[in-house]
Amino acid sequence: QSVSTRLKKDMIRGLGKHTHHRAPVKMLPTFVRATPDGTEKGDFLALDLGGTNFRVLHVRILEDEQRVVKMDSQICAIPQEIMLGHGEKLFDHIAACLAEFLDSHELKGQTLPLGFTFSFPCEQLDIDKSVLIRWTKGFNCSGVEGEDVVRLLREAIHRRGDYDIGSVAMVNDTVGTMMSCGYRDQSCEIGMIIGTGTNACYMEEMRNVKRVEGEDGRMCINTEWGGFGDDGSLRDIQTDFDLVVDKTSLNPGIHTYEKMISGMYLGEIARLVLVKLTEDKLLFDGQVSDALQTPGRFETRFISEIEDTGLENTQRILTELDLNWSLGDVRLVWLVCDTISTRSAQLCAAALATIANRIRNNRGLDHLKTTVGVDGTVFKKHPNFSQQLQATVRLLAPRCDITFLVSEDGSGKGAAMVTAVAQRLAMQMGGDV
Repeated sequence: QSVSTRLKKDMIRGLGKHTHHRAPVKMLPTFVRATPDGTEKGDFLALDLGGTNFRVLHVRILEDEQRVVKMDSQICAIPQEIMLGHGEKLFDHIAACLAEFLDSHELKGQTLPLGFTFSFPCEQLDIDKSVLIRWTKGFNCSGVEGEDVVRLLREAIHRRGDYDIGSVAMVNDTVGTMMSCGYRDQSCEIGMIIGTGTNACYMEEMRNVKRVEGEDGRMCINTEWGGFGDDGSLRDIQTDFDLVVDKTSLNPGIHTYEKMISGMYLGEIARLVLVKLTEDKLLFDGQVSDALQTPGRFETRFISEIEDTGLENTQRILTELDLNWSLGDVRLVWLVCDTISTRSAQLCAAALATIANRIRNNRGLDHLKTTVGVDGTVFKKHPNFSQQLQATVRLLAPRCDITFLVSEDGSGKGAAMVTAVAQRLAMQMGGDV
């Protein structure tokens, strides 16, 4: 409850006109102003760039069947020299791969709207205008930071001159997760990812979004909740193990909350605890192996495997790590993993409960019924994470009835849906599409 109360304050700071620039929880406006209403239809392209590969998809939304169908998709590699070269070359490469995709699927004659999932820190200025703040994940293309990536993409396509695209919608992967579930369940107004990293978005009332003009309706807010605690507000619940994980990470002092929850870090927290218990002679007769001393060697997936099927997996993993184990050790290792994954699920639940309670209070409801679209390996693969999460949310948001839907391809189908909804709203407003 204390964590939930702190996040509530930080969300309000993030939404404020004069407080957002130094708020650890960024609460970014996404310019997505509605969830699907079931009338969306047509053909869309989706582009998903978030790592060393990017995907191009052709998605069709079938109104009469209320389904979103991936017609075709293609994965294109991004060579190292392009990841570190000039930005123009990167966008030329993307435009070329898109051209090849359209060619091979005979779509070149059509001008299709495009949803662009670009999973890097951006400042979004409108649905089709997004400025890259900084590269992450091994990218370092010159001439892109501080620029509008939609403009760079359009310019690259126009340089080719052999095809064009229609309206573009920039899509954060969390928003895509929410929207890909929103066609199946129109009460889906929260998106959440718990995988390598963690983040969430939700539909906020426009009157509370002080940084964007207008009081009416709603807008999806990308919370960037991974940064919760970056101002030291969670110092009292961080353990020594958390502090070591933070200090040895690529971004010390940043994404404090994420480092206690997400898949990139859980295995390392477990490793540090196991080393400490061994040094204190409570495990493995006090004998630490070189493998266990190696950062990153205890993978997060080991936690899922150990908690999944009882003792055989644990014995195999400990043997692979060159540890001499007894049955007591095997049980204690299980307990360590269970403790770390439970804490992760409960911390995540505290944040989700904060959002659900906020939506309920925003709308002056006695009782809220809503759906969360979820993605990410930790949620999908861990044997009891989702039960733990749901039980804790029920405890912290008793007047919210929350359904969880696992998202199908948020960065592909979800991106197409964001574009479709933006198009529908533009039509209704009588604006240009």
